Amino acid sequence: MKLLRYGPPGQEKPGLLDAEGVLRDLSGQLADITPDTLAPAALARLAALDPARLPAVKGAPRLGIPFSGTSKFIAIGLNYRDHAEESNMAIPKEPVIFTKAISCLGGPDDEVMLPQGATKGDWEVELGVVIGRTARYVAQAQALQYVAGYVVVNDVSERGFQLEHGSQWDMGKGCDTFGPVGPWLVTADEVGNPQELDLWLDLNGKRMQTGNTRTMIFGVAELIAYVSRFITLMPGDILTTGTPPGVGLGQKPAPLYLKPGDVMELGIAKLGRQRQRVVAWHAQAEDAA
Repeated sequence: MKLLRYGPPGQEKPGLLDAEGVLRDLSGQLADITPDTLAPAALARLAALDPARLPAVKGAPRLGIPFSGTSKFIAIGLNYRDHAEESNMAIPKEPVIFTKAISCLGGPDDEVMLPQGATKGDWEVELGVVIGRTARYVAQAQALQYVAGYVVVNDVSERGFQLEHGSQWDMGKGCDTFGPVGPWLVTADEVGNPQELDLWLDLNGKRMQTGNTRTMIFGVAELIAYVSRFITLMPGDILTTGTPPGVGLGQKPAPLYLKPGDVMELGIAKLGRQRQRVVAWHAQAEDAA
């Protein structure tokens, strides 16, 4: 299944994309797509529905993050050898873990806003893993049984904030709008092997990143097992798994960073695509409230 949420920010309705690419309304079946929806039994009930009997949604509404209620947004750094090399960083012997703030989450095509003082905004197409069952001290051999599905993530970063203000990366990773997710959550059964998915990202129509999840240093199952030793992963949590080479920081002969007006387009095989326009910082409605 391809589960999604559509509508204005804060007013999203649940839906799914059927086999013909028609957006279907799920609001007659459930109020929202939440962590409870991602449990195996709940997903099985949704899978038993006949999409043709669900109302079709007219037009092309905004898509939000495909589910609500995420409690943690955990990220893995330097998980592709050639990306670590282009970043002039050592190949990690264990997964590099950092967090992205929940407040950075956004829809797949929402604008990406550069924060105040940003000069080194960057892009990172990544495979996001959505947890469906509480994962604590999970064995690698069983780890994929804890996955509800997969999503496209753009791990937008501000390299100055990340690398030039102390030892912690979080400051450059969790700025508002720095976590586009979606367009859909594709359930694990439909994706199959997560280690054979092509990834790509274009900036202003130019291909910048091309990769495949088979070249990860640490695969999805190993990452779930490793992270769950230290952090309990809950249903609805997102584990984003690193990016292939081609980020702005690694461009030669000089880094290339985001500026207002730039357009990022990115996608992953079987999981859909995103498109974000980059804008300068501006006060948002809630700032004036």
